[in-house]
Amino acid sequence: MNKNVGGIDRKARLVVGPLLLLVGIAAFVGALPLGTLGGVASLVVGAVLTVTGAVQRCPLNALLGVDTCPVDTR
Repeated sequence: MNKNVGGIDRKARLVVGPLLLLVGIAAFVGALPLGTLGGVASLVVGAVLTVTGAVQRCPLNALLGVDTCPVDTR
């Protein structure tokens, strides 16, 4: 599978994803008043962003034809 997540897109996913995971966990332990739905949504979106940033592959990007990886000039 070809990589389609790179550059600023990857960095943003690797920063925002874990932050959303922390927000979701905080919602579940009662530190943030987001409720169950807000906590679950934060956990799911955070997990997806973290994984897609780490593996540099996003199925939605592939479906839409989006590629943010820099071109290899070798």
